[in-house]
Amino acid sequence: MFRILAALILAAFAFAAQAAVDVNKANQAELETVKGIGPGLSSKILDARKTGAFKDWNDLVERVGGVGPGNAAKFSQAGLTVNDVAYSAAPAPAADKPARKATKAADAAPAKRP
Repeated sequence: MFRILAALILAAFAFAAQAAVDVNKANQAELETVKGIGPGLSSKILDARKTGAFKDWNDLVERVGGVGPGNAAKFSQAGLTVNDVAYSAAPAPAADKPARKATKAADAAPAKRP
C-alpha cells in the first residue's frame, strides 16, 4: 500500500513539472522552470512584458531578443505557452546552398600553360 501511495505522489510531481507555464502570467522562477530559459532570458521576458502582455508567439519572438522561431518551438515543447496557446508555426527552412557550376572536364584537367 505504501509503495502505491509513493508512486502516486511521484507521478503527481512529475505531472506538475510538465505543467504549462504561460509567459504572460509566470514570475521569474516559474519561467526558469522551462528548459532553456535561464535568469538572463527570463529577465528579458519580464522586461518586455512591462510594456504589455504578449499577444501571441510572434509578438514574443519580435519583442524578446534571444527568442526566435527555433527557440520558441523548443520552449513550447518544454511547456511554455502564450495566452495558453502552444507554438504551432513550422521552423523557417534552412537557406539552400547555391549550386556549384563546374563541369567534370574543368575539375579533372589542369589548366594548360602556353
